[in-house]
Amino acid sequence: MAKEGIGAILDLTAGKPRARVKRVITLPDAAIGELDGDRSAKCTLLEAASLLREQIDPDPTMAAADDRGRLLAWQARKVVEYIGAHIARLIRVPALCALIARSAWHFSRSFRRSFVALPYAFAIRRRLALAAQYMLETDTCLSDIALRCGFADQAHLCKHFRRSTLRRGLHPPIIPGIVRFRFKAEAPRLVP
Repeated sequence: MAKEGIGAILDLTAGKPRARVKRVITLPDAAIGELDGDRSAKCTLLEAASLLREQIDPDPTMAAADDRGRLLAWQARKVVEYIGAHIARLIRVPALCALIARSAWHFSRSFRRSFVALPYAFAIRRRLALAAQYMLETDTCLSDIALRCGFADQAHLCKHFRRSTLRRGLHPPIIPGIVRFRFKAEAPRLVP
């Protein structure tokens, strides 16, 4: 019989993550053995055990299916080059679809599987990276940097910059002016 209560919890916190997951998998099996007549609880535990097994030891045929539906290397390269060349302009999905001759739905799904983001979010991340590079390398004002990177204005740049820093877990969110001030001051110390 499996340990109960605190002993089972202590066993789960000890060891490496993979060992903990394997231990968690054995718990539903032990509970199923203890249940005799309660069919609904037994079915629920079997389903939970099955899901846990899939997480620790995924089926190799499912992994192969995961690779399907992505953009081919030449397609991804062509789309990324187009986004880079047109970063300061409005980038529309139909224009990207025309590059590789796919429908909008198929392209968006393939793009998301390839880059783990939709085309709009990918373009925003590229624009933010370019804006950060300009902030650190030039003394151009933020409004000019925003326009050069394809944002409508400085407020648009700041809004997306704050959102991206919040998603990375930085609290309070960082605004572009602070980044420029903080990292430009440190730049001379970083150069040998």
